[in-house]
Amino acid sequence: MNSWTGEDGTAPARPPGDLPRPPGDLPRPHAERYLLEADSLRRRQLRAALLHGSRQSWRERRRIWPAVVAGVGAVAIVVAAIAVYGAFQKQKRINDQQQQRNNPRPAVTTPASPAGR
Repeated sequence: MNSWTGEDGTAPARPPGDLPRPPGDLPRPHAERYLLEADSLRRRQLRAALLHGSRQSWRERRRIWPAVVAGVGAVAIVVAAIAVYGAFQKQKRINDQQQQRNNPRPAVTTPASPAGR
């Protein structure tokens, strides 16, 4: 006979509302409970380290994508600015050429030197 059975070998009567405990859930002293909780925590930490690499946990993910998007956006703006500047320069050259064709400059003549007098 152990402490969990009655004198006739049957389980003692439980008060109403008291749920039966699972087989492995026996009352433990506090020190053992803390030891088991610490072991459980360490196992969770090791599992997280195995699953998520060298980072502390999955919550501490690196915020690299916003930086990548911002960098790509900045590069796109610089390239667009260079393209617009090039287009303006080309259009300016075209306008200057058209203006030269429409308004030809008169030839500059120099007066004859008075050396012949």
